[in-house]
Amino acid sequence: MAVHKAGRKTGRVVTAVAAAALIGAAASACGPDGGDGDNGRADKAGKSSSAAPESKAPKSKAPESEAPGAGGSDVPEAKAPPAAAGRLAKVPASVKGGVITVGDPKAAHTVKVYEDSRCPFCKKFEEGGARALVGPVADGKVRIEYTIASFLDNNLGGSGSVNAANALRASVEAGRFPQFHAAVFANQPEEESDDAYTPAFLLKIADKVDGLRGAAFDKAVTNGTYKKWVRQAMKAFTDDGIEGTPTVFIDGKKAAGNSLYEQGAFAKELKAAGIS
Repeated sequence: MAVHKAGRKTGRVVTAVAAAALIGAAASACGPDGGDGDNGRADKAGKSSSAAPESKAPKSKAPESEAPGAGGSDVPEAKAPPAAAGRLAKVPASVKGGVITVGDPKAAHTVKVYEDSRCPFCKKFEEGGARALVGPVADGKVRIEYTIASFLDNNLGGSGSVNAANALRASVEAGRFPQFHAAVFANQPEEESDDAYTPAFLLKIADKVDGLRGAAFDKAVTNGTYKKWVRQAMKAFTDDGIEGTPTVFIDGKKAAGNSLYEQGAFAKELKAAGIS
């Protein structure tokens, strides 16, 4: 596995790794140490291809009025969440500690999901295997426990992961977490964008979720109301010993990395656990 040069576009190689995973190579993940998580590691002789540089000069930052998503015409357009997310509109979401739970708290099965909003592999999971969870959650058979990490800000610079996690927490209070969660990943910035999950862009994404925008939600997103909770969620991620995102457990058993990115393959894993 080739070592990618240090530089602001380190993330380009991540997509290449993800593409390889989707055509049959070992699945990869984003790792808190700047490298691959334990779903796919580099060999011992060298760094992971997704490793962050050991040291790097501070990135030049455009003036606030010119930064992507800072406001006005610079804020990117947002896409609507996938239609499937609408099936979860009436599914309850709650918070306990650093975990957000979606679904009937008394559901017979539990799927634990560890994600970072800036991780491209997490987007692949949300667009692939996670689609197989929509039906079982909507039918009350499964509850999903999300631990939203924010380590990629340290790896890549900026505060996009923290901003997104804060907004996701705010969406629970607004009763729209499943739809907004889907919309956040549907609008994940391109890898060339250093830090596009700004409050302004997250509010634009929220415009695509019916009933989400409001004074309380907007204030929480703009002011970072839940940043203390974001740190709590990151601690939960670390305390659980998770080494990369996405990491998924089905009733306590870790899902195979190569099943996460394809709906049919993940549906088979769910079926093997008695979920259909």
